[in-house]
Amino acid sequence: MLDISKSIQNLDTNDIADNLFHYDYNTKHLLSLIKQGINEDDPAYMSSFRSFEGEVYENFIYEKLLRYAEITPEVDKFILKGYHQNRFKSHPNTLSISEKQQIVYRTKSREISEFDAMILTKDKELYFVEMTLVKSVLKLRRRLRKKKALLEIIFPDLVIKALIILNEGATGTKQFPSYCKVWFTNEFSAQNVLDYIQNPASKKLEPKQIIKSKKMLEAHRLQVYPFRYYNTMTWITKTLRAHKKHVLDMYFLMNFKVQRFHDLYNKLYVGYMNMEDAKSILGLKENEYDDSLRVVVAIEKKHSDEIVVTYYIQKTRKNLYLYSFDDEDRMTKEKKDPYGITVTEVYHSNKIMDESFVLSMGDVKKIKKLLQDSFLKSQS
Repeated sequence: MLDISKSIQNLDTNDIADNLFHYDYNTKHLLSLIKQGINEDDPAYMSSFRSFEGEVYENFIYEKLLRYAEITPEVDKFILKGYHQNRFKSHPNTLSISEKQQIVYRTKSREISEFDAMILTKDKELYFVEMTLVKSVLKLRRRLRKKKALLEIIFPDLVIKALIILNEGATGTKQFPSYCKVWFTNEFSAQNVLDYIQNPASKKLEPKQIIKSKKMLEAHRLQVYPFRYYNTMTWITKTLRAHKKHVLDMYFLMNFKVQRFHDLYNKLYVGYMNMEDAKSILGLKENEYDDSLRVVVAIEKKHSDEIVVTYYIQKTRKNLYLYSFDDEDRMTKEKKDPYGITVTEVYHSNKIMDESFVLSMGDVKKIKKLLQDSFLKSQS
């Protein structure tokens, strides 16, 4: 059990030297607003400053965790990042350090997850750390499931937990899952760091203070269980559609191991519709898309654990649209990030699905009914 120290809770700066000032911060936009004379109570300034302050808070807490790990008997290893480690090149299918000096797991050219910090205990627990100044933690809660699922896949012999570090006054924390440990710190301000960035001549910095301890470990030295992101996705897609009698193998889908993968991927791809059949479902206009395009059908896991059907249309390699429906059956069309992993997933799925994966309107209705019945059953 990891308990917060008074030093972290009180945001004590006495033991971190000038380390906080040695980090690189993304202040280009904020400094331009200051140069323009934008008032501090202007929404644009407040948003930019809050983003910067979140960066500083993350670095501050990381510095404090380094020292906490060094002196806490329960801690076995602490993963290094930033200028505390020497390797800045990220590698596929393992944990490593990105160009932004963050702990990441990536597959090929895409990052799957990023971690603010990682702590391994002598009880074979791995805590991934999330630290934020955001007062409402709803979006944070939604991220946790994916990160936990990934770590459970690549570290099957460890118990995966989360350490959430927040400012006093954060709301919604009682909604965190049981595997989360929540720490609260005093209110944080990054004004002194901004003052230094604006006038670096005002302060002569002490050298970086680097913690030397056998507990400190570089990310790429953690041995991970082999996991191939796209190979696993292909296996799930093919197995889901391999049942001789049913359009979707629900027994396979609801297996707890497959649901762990579903937590990671969020959506699983189950087939495709011809454009002509999809037009009425999605309310597409004539000539909105080329008739030769496929409409890829996915089953997406909502935060409530309900699984719903969504649709993807990929006009070009980087031009992807998502069509989804809310609880009132209102449709939303969303253009996906051209450099996000969903673009690559849909492209990959399209390549591996032959004509046996085609779905009729009737098939899609059956899939919706199977998913709805399964969710209602789980709630009863």
